[in-house]
Amino acid sequence: QVQLVESGGGLVQPGGSLRLSCAASGFTLAGYAVGWFRQTPGKEREAVSCITRSGSIRAYGDSTKGRFTTSRDSAKNTVYLQLNSLKPEDTAIYYCAAASFARYSCSGTASDFGSWGQGTQVTVSS
Repeated sequence: QVQLVESGGGLVQPGGSLRLSCAASGFTLAGYAVGWFRQTPGKEREAVSCITRSGSIRAYGDSTKGRFTTSRDSAKNTVYLQLNSLKPEDTAIYYCAAASFARYSCSGTASDFGSWGQGTQVTVSS
């Protein structure tokens, strides 16, 4: 069964950090581009970043560039999203998604991704 499972969310104070994990089962994540998206109630899913099959990273959204980074651990079949210098406006459900793009390609469009995790809640509040 093909599955993506996010973890690592939680409640953190402004300025804090979290590391989100996206673990795959039933397929090898290294063969896929992996995107991170976030969503708040009443808004569309927003792209945060994407890591290509080659390991290149695309960052989306001026509000998160320089604060969020993506990495891949192929041995653990997992992709990570490191969230630093968190702000209250970063509060959202964070999702990872996988797609079989070409080796050096990625996308910031949610509909381009076919496999999604269930999401993990990140709440930034004092």
